Amino acid sequence: MRELGIAGAWIHEPKVFPDARGSFHEWFKGADFEEAVGHRLGLSQANMSISSRGTLRGVHFADVPPSQAKYVKCVRGAVLDVIVDIRVGSPTYKQWEAVRLDDVDHHAVYLSEGLGHAFMALTDDATVVYLCSEGYAPQREHGIHPLDTEVGIEWPAGLEPVLSEKDAAAPTLAEAEAQGLLPTWEACQAYYAELRG
Repeated sequence: MRELGIAGAWIHEPKVFPDARGSFHEWFKGADFEEAVGHRLGLSQANMSISSRGTLRGVHFADVPPSQAKYVKCVRGAVLDVIVDIRVGSPTYKQWEAVRLDDVDHHAVYLSEGLGHAFMALTDDATVVYLCSEGYAPQREHGIHPLDTEVGIEWPAGLEPVLSEKDAAAPTLAEAEAQGLLPTWEACQAYYAELRG
């Protein structure tokens, strides 16, 4: 696993073994994960979404603690996966990083608790699976509008974003900060230390 430019986000780039039957790869390895992140991935829930081309999901996040860390992989088609640093006080606050996840290279991303997550489907029937450290808890879940110009995520040109009603009504990053919805860098660091302890 290789850490991305935002602290707390990693990419897993497995070796894929193709042959006449198809291919094989290890998309999650507990030992490699623990070595990179410093703690085990506590698995509480596994999700799968299927999206039509142009579907834009996110930016989603949850209260820290315990938030919801995610290990994300696209098993069919392709998505542009985006991690947003929404931790107030972080050295990379308001920055985002995008990774293409698809069924060719089989990359996966891990985002720690407190980071925002979104993706856009680049193909029809784009199928994404998520390993989650915590179960879904509606009272702790929040969102930021994925087209917020202050965040400025560069979504692929030529695709009309299709948003859920909930995501379309989400506040901007500035509004979420003013409402006290965003996690702080200090709270996240304390929680990461607890997980490593």
